Amino acid sequence: MEFNPETIEIVSLIKEVTELANDSARQKSITILTELPQILHVFADKDMISTILRNLISNAVKFTNLGGKIIISAKQNRTELIVSVCDNGVGIRQDDIEKLWRIDESHTTKGTEKETGTGLGLLLCKEFVLKHEGRIWVVGEPGKGSTFYFTIPKILILGVGKN
Repeated sequence: MEFNPETIEIVSLIKEVTELANDSARQKSITILTELPQILHVFADKDMISTILRNLISNAVKFTNLGGKIIISAKQNRTELIVSVCDNGVGIRQDDIEKLWRIDESHTTKGTEKETGTGLGLLLCKEFVLKHEGRIWVVGEPGKGSTFYFTIPKILILGVGKN
């Protein structure tokens, strides 16, 4: 995939991707909430960011129990945009976290309703985040859920002013 960064409004993109995930979430009676500012511009590849969001949100739905909750948030600090997808699902063991990001480690787990996957979605997310010179990581605990985070550095956009 070619890297084509441009100024995008990420709040509307997050809402768009979330709306697409709502059907599968409703099938499991999962509530998806957002904690977002009104508007937030970032210099990024829209297709890549959309893919990252789709993968993280669909994984959250997959690993959240019936009646669970997912919270998607975005905020910025002085140097970067931070996006998180938090669920109260099955969580992840600490020793499995590193395996998620390695192509030489096959780590696939069935979802709460026996959903399957290839195990490649998070590797793609990592590749796309690294293209943006950002970071991606997860914090999780078995039985208590997981929160996946990714960042995109803020870049001065010429003609727009300082970020």
